[in-house]
Amino acid sequence: MKRQLILEDGSFFVGEAFGSSTEVTGEVIFSTGMTGYQETITNPGALGTIVTFTYPLIGNYGINRDDFEAIKPWVQGVVVKEVCTHPSNFRSEKTLDEYLKEYDIPGIANIDTRKLTRLIRDKGTLKGRICSADVSVEEVVEELKATNLPTDQVKQVSTKDPYVSPGRGHRVVMVDYGMKHGLLRELIKRQCDIVVVPYDTTAEEILRLSPDGILLSNGPGNPKDIQDSIEAVKALLGKVPVFGIGLGHQVLALAAGADTEKMKHGHNGGNAVKVVATGKVDITSQAHGYVVTTNSVTKTDLEVTHVSLNDETIEGLRHTKYPAFSVQFHPEASPGAEDANGVFDQFITLIENTKKEGM
Repeated sequence: MKRQLILEDGSFFVGEAFGSSTEVTGEVIFSTGMTGYQETITNPGALGTIVTFTYPLIGNYGINRDDFEAIKPWVQGVVVKEVCTHPSNFRSEKTLDEYLKEYDIPGIANIDTRKLTRLIRDKGTLKGRICSADVSVEEVVEELKATNLPTDQVKQVSTKDPYVSPGRGHRVVMVDYGMKHGLLRELIKRQCDIVVVPYDTTAEEILRLSPDGILLSNGPGNPKDIQDSIEAVKALLGKVPVFGIGLGHQVLALAAGADTEKMKHGHNGGNAVKVVATGKVDITSQAHGYVVTTNSVTKTDLEVTHVSLNDETIEGLRHTKYPAFSVQFHPEASPGAEDANGVFDQFITLIENTKKEGM
């Protein structure tokens, strides 16, 4: 069955339908990873997006029970060059097509994803719609131009109630802006006693839990849409060690007085990042459409610790007065290389050193 992807600039692509037959609208982005489509689709940070995979064959190792980053997929739609209908992997339990049908998510295949990626790269992220091949392109374009995308993504993906993942180590309160399961896995490996709290939990409520450290998770959307969260982090700085990842990195930057801005087309997939202090280069997993504005950091007590080799955007920050730091990338990988996984150990060391100093 034919289906089309229509973009707000008037571009359209006709391809083959797979997944659900639902019509969806979202922000069309591209992901450069060669593997990890299951993790990308189930990343809560992908809420509201139609993900274009640049690797030409998607679905070749199927869907398995172990590689989920959330209990369900969060993308609006999936765009691929070719979708594999007969996956070959010992862990595979179902096809990508079957999985998307279960959760009412549409996909479109057999389009020129290279052309689509270049278009997004040159024009920037665009609103788009996956829909029937019979609808009028002109009408859909006008509707897309008039469409305002949601700004409450964090509220949609965050846990509604606190919960505990017990451990015998340091007490870490994780503020859930759209947490990937990989973050929990890394803290559990380090025997942390984890309390996951909703995004709008106040500083007073967090401190009542007697945390040894606070982790600000990844998540979707514009960090400026969660002003209460920014105020909470402001109140926490200097009281307990703070570690931000992804959206949490941006929230920490805003709380410290820096600014953020929307990127032209974002970073999704594998990206090279340089550690400023050593010159070491890590291959990292990324999924973000906003970034900390470089010139805004100079007026704060933050210093840049990591930069992107592709566009020199900020990928890591450290507070020079308080025990707090952050990274824009996903150090737990899921998917991707584990080069930067050591930042979790850096967080544990920060907690231990802060305890010794008697904060």
